[in-house]
Amino acid sequence: AHDVKVCIYSSGSIGAQKLLFKHTEKGDITEYFGGRHFDTTSGSKKEAASYQTIASALGVKPEDVIFVSDLEAEIYAARDAGMRAVVSVRPGNAPLSAETKKEFPIVRSLLQLCGNAN
Repeated sequence: AHDVKVCIYSSGSIGAQKLLFKHTEKGDITEYFGGRHFDTTSGSKKEAASYQTIASALGVKPEDVIFVSDLEAEIYAARDAGMRAVVSVRPGNAPLSAETKKEFPIVRSLLQLCGNAN
């Protein structure tokens, strides 16, 4: 098995994140988040230093983290911190710039990161 920890970095508070994931359409999915929850107390989601702070809190190097977001500013900040950044494309998202499409991997499902979806 892979030693992969799924963590959440959200503008919502950590308490709100946990509450959200306890009450989804699929029920309580908090068991899938064996990692940590982070909010903007780690810093702005648009600043590389925030992602370095998170990697440090996890006890890993930034390059050992795959960061997924649907917001370009966050993807660039994570990349600038040394993380491997992936763009998540979802219905209703703002269009991606040509530069972002060229520079970053794009997924439409997180299962693509596991090799389980097209």
